[in-house]
Amino acid sequence: MKKVSLVQMKEHQKGKVAEILGGGSLQHRMMSLGVYPGSNITKLSHFALRGPVTVKVGRTVLALGDGMASKVMVLLE
Repeated sequence: MKKVSLVQMKEHQKGKVAEILGGGSLQHRMMSLGVYPGSNITKLSHFALRGPVTVKVGRTVLALGDGMASKVMVLLE
């Protein structure tokens, strides 16, 4: 299995969150949104030039900034 960040994933690609890089506040924020290690995640879209990354976690659709998305590491299926 290959580990990449959300930014590096292709559109409509699925994976499982492996880890969240960064400090405690970022990890707490991501977990409050439902993004935590072990959760299934699907990348829906990514806007060019460091735009937001849209992902689906469970039944929730989120738009994450490029900086946050680059710190979420995913194991691809």
